[in-house]
Amino acid sequence: MSFNDTELSGYLEIFWQFSWSQWLMFSLITNVLLYLFSIGMYLFIDRTCNKDVLQEKDHPVTKSDFYLSFLTVICNSLVMLIGVFLWKNGWIELGQKYSVKAVVLEVIALLLLMDLLMYFFHYMAHLPFIYKLLHGKHHEHISTNYLSLFVLHPLETIGFGLMMLVLLMGYDFSVISISVYLIINLIWGTIGHLNREFFPASFDRLFVGTTRFHNQHHLDETKNFGFYTSIWDRLFGTYK
Repeated sequence: MSFNDTELSGYLEIFWQFSWSQWLMFSLITNVLLYLFSIGMYLFIDRTCNKDVLQEKDHPVTKSDFYLSFLTVICNSLVMLIGVFLWKNGWIELGQKYSVKAVVLEVIALLLLMDLLMYFFHYMAHLPFIYKLLHGKHHEHISTNYLSLFVLHPLETIGFGLMMLVLLMGYDFSVISISVYLIINLIWGTIGHLNREFFPASFDRLFVGTTRFHNQHHLDETKNFGFYTSIWDRLFGTYK
């Protein structure tokens, strides 16, 4: 079983013909919709999930959080435009492996590689001088709310995005694999910042980066730097 490569090639050709003004509009609209999807998903789970809260109260939503979260949307749009520039200039090439098996393997590879890179990036963000300059704002959210995922310094957002672009420059992932990974990334980030445990307790034993796993990081900033998994924290002695 494979995806229709003829149709995909046709869609990619349409995107290839986009002007930069069209790409700018497309990237902004896409990232705003993803932002709204994340907020909606958070609120839906929060109101329908019967599990106990992890912390007594959600972090209050402030105007500064709204401003900073929307700046994150703009930065994500910028990263997309940088990716388009690299693609159109041959620095990023999209793979042509569209079978389900190939897509699954590529998505798993992206998840594990990005999890490793984000572990080190996140760990470095907690070095005192970097933390004070960049990452401290995010950790004002000791408990979380529906904007916590997006409350990041612009340089953090761009840094995360550039890490992925480096991976895409090193291997020809298919556009389907990249898209699936990005959707998983958004969903995982949203779930990770809930104030309720979304996953079954057994998932901790499966090295999954659960909601409780990331919530513990907000309570103890010296532990749990991973994102999708707890593999690297267990390996490097920062797991709690």
